[in-house]
Amino acid sequence: MDFVIKISQFLLSLSLLIILHELGHFIPAKAFKTRVEKFYLFFDVKFSLFKKKIGDTVYGIGWLPLGGYVKISGMIDESMDTEQMAQEPQPWEFRSKPAWQRLIIMLGGVTVNFLLAILIYIGMSYYYGDKFLPVENIKDGLLIENTVANEAGLKTGDNIVAVDDVKVENYSEISEKVLFGKEITIERNGVQSKVAMPQDFLAQLIDSKEKDLISLRMPFAVVQVPDTSKNVNSGIKKGDIVVGINDYETKYSDQVQDALTKFKGQEVQATILRDGNKTTLPMQVSKEGKFGIVVSGVTQDNLEKLGYYKFETKKYGFFESIPVGFTKTKERLVSYWGQLKAIFTPSTGAYKGVGGFKAIYDIFPEFWSWQVFWGITAFLSIMLGVLNLLPIPALDGGHVMFLLYEMISGRKPGDKFMEYAQMVGFFILIALVLFANGNDIYKAIFN
Repeated sequence: MDFVIKISQFLLSLSLLIILHELGHFIPAKAFKTRVEKFYLFFDVKFSLFKKKIGDTVYGIGWLPLGGYVKISGMIDESMDTEQMAQEPQPWEFRSKPAWQRLIIMLGGVTVNFLLAILIYIGMSYYYGDKFLPVENIKDGLLIENTVANEAGLKTGDNIVAVDDVKVENYSEISEKVLFGKEITIERNGVQSKVAMPQDFLAQLIDSKEKDLISLRMPFAVVQVPDTSKNVNSGIKKGDIVVGINDYETKYSDQVQDALTKFKGQEVQATILRDGNKTTLPMQVSKEGKFGIVVSGVTQDNLEKLGYYKFETKKYGFFESIPVGFTKTKERLVSYWGQLKAIFTPSTGAYKGVGGFKAIYDIFPEFWSWQVFWGITAFLSIMLGVLNLLPIPALDGGHVMFLLYEMISGRKPGDKFMEYAQMVGFFILIALVLFANGNDIYKAIFN
């Protein structure tokens, strides 16, 4: 069932983004009386799952879910229809239109991508508002148990104050900023200092195969006491929180783990918080320094009730949500562009983390949440827009690059040149797709 929920969200988001992106090309093409021969969701290599011709256009669904396309008459694209290009230009063809019209047609897809992200963020801001944890409300520092981060100079209990001298406002920003930051300002025991991050920090993280970088410190909350546990008859039960061991205060789970290592194989007096009251129970610590019970994280609401963290919620009116939507789109755009720069800088090792369709699939949760779904879709729309603007022949950005050259120089690149450029771009794209999805396969096998 979890797989069905994840794959449904993945396919719905992907289909929505592809259709709207291609509509961005289709609408201005039709507005400029340019013939569109095909409008396809997914690729129809050899055959289609569905197709229907309406007017001059065949609308269809292909069987290969690697994207979608519109085939515009008189345009050198991935179809490589050289036979049509060898004939005399017709007035309804793309190549017969003024350069400014062709530019608008080519920019239509990415324009829709960015507009879609803006509209989603406006809608989410208005409907859900923003619930966030201000950094100043994290009183006892963060949980940083990642060995690579520890070796770089970060440790549990540190507060992240700024990254590259830019103040960090919210907890949700921390991990991403640290990933791509060069210098981290931390506060440790009330004293601020700076930690220089290694240039290959990302590469080290990927090679370490550790998942968590920075998290919130959580209480040691019991969810199950197995029958095989030495503490099955100790009196501890689901919902209890261990807040002390002997003379050690253990407000957080990491403090419990540290205390247990000091009492391996011994009986201890554990202070338990239950229904707002404290009680003491005798408990056994294994030779490995474990209680032998199952613990888990606590929901935001319960963390607030217990006094661990104070989250804040900001609601927006309709008109207030509009600039918020633009701001969020800009922030995600800048963030993703920074990630791309890191990927294309070999010394960072960020290219090792590049993923394909499996990586995108893994972003979606195993439960259905419209709020999460729309948030991911908005980010993917920005990602699709940025990637399509890359100046690679066969991408929208490649066509835009040649059109700008034509408009500036007054000379149109020859059809043969465009055919060769399209072929080169196509092979570059194939190589990138194989690399990204090959990374997915490698990580699935060896991680």
